Amino acid sequence: MTTRSTSADRPPSVALSDAPTRQARNSAALWTATGRSRGHEVVRRRGFVAVDGDARAGLRILVQEPVLDPGELDELGALVRGAAGPVNAEDPFSSTDLSDLGLRGWQMPVMLRPPGPVGEPAMDVIRVRRPEDLQAAERIAIEGFELAGFQPYRPGELFPAALIETPGVDVFLAVHDGVPAGAGLTVVDDGIGSHYWVGTSPAFRSRGVGRAVMLGSLAHLADLPVTLTASKLGRPLYESLGYTVAAPATWWASR
Repeated sequence: MTTRSTSADRPPSVALSDAPTRQARNSAALWTATGRSRGHEVVRRRGFVAVDGDARAGLRILVQEPVLDPGELDELGALVRGAAGPVNAEDPFSSTDLSDLGLRGWQMPVMLRPPGPVGEPAMDVIRVRRPEDLQAAERIAIEGFELAGFQPYRPGELFPAALIETPGVDVFLAVHDGVPAGAGLTVVDDGIGSHYWVGTSPAFRSRGVGRAVMLGSLAHLADLPVTLTASKLGRPLYESLGYTVAAPATWWASR
C-alpha cells in the first residue's frame, strides 16, 4: 500500500547511491497497486515483485535487490516461461542477467531530484478525478508509449479506476486549448515520489506538453526527493528540472 507524505513528515534525505533502491521500492508499490486493481496475481519475494497478468497486460517483474538467490532466479524463470502475455522487467541495479530467459535488455538511467521549488506549467494540468479524464490520460499513455498490446482500446485496462483511489497514487492530465494533450502518473511511497507514464499525445508533440506535465505533477512533490527512470529523449527535460543521473537501470522485455 502506498502512503502520502506531507510537508510535516520530514522526508528522508536520499543519496544518489540510494536512488536505485528507492526507485525499486516505489515501482513495486505502483505495480502492486495496479495489479491488485486489475485482479491480477501479485508475487512478492525478498528479491523481486512480480505481477502476473493476462494475455494483454502480461508479466511485470520488479527486481528489488542487487543479488537474487538461486531459488528466486528459478522462480522468475518459471514465471517468465508461464507468462500469458508479454514480459517486462525492471532492474534498477543492473545486476540480474535475464538474457538466458530469452529477454532482450537495454539501459535507461535512474534519476533523482532533491526537494526544491517547482515552476508553474505553461498550460493547465489537472489531477484526475473524473472517469472521462482518466480515460483521456490512459489513451495518451497507450498512444505515447506505443503500447500495441492494449489496442484495441479497452477503458480501464492500463489505468484501472480503482488505481486513483489508492493512497499515494495520482494521475495528471495536461490540457492544451481545452484538449487533453499529455499525461503522467506519480506515486508517493515511504517518503519518496516517483514519476511514471509521462507522455504526450502524438498530435501535441514539441509544444512543451511534457514539461507542463512534469511541472504540474511535481507541484505536490516539491518537498520530497523524487526519482524516475528516463528515456534517452526524456533525459534532457528531466535534467533541466533538477534531476541528476544516479545509476543505469536495465530493462528487459520479451522479443
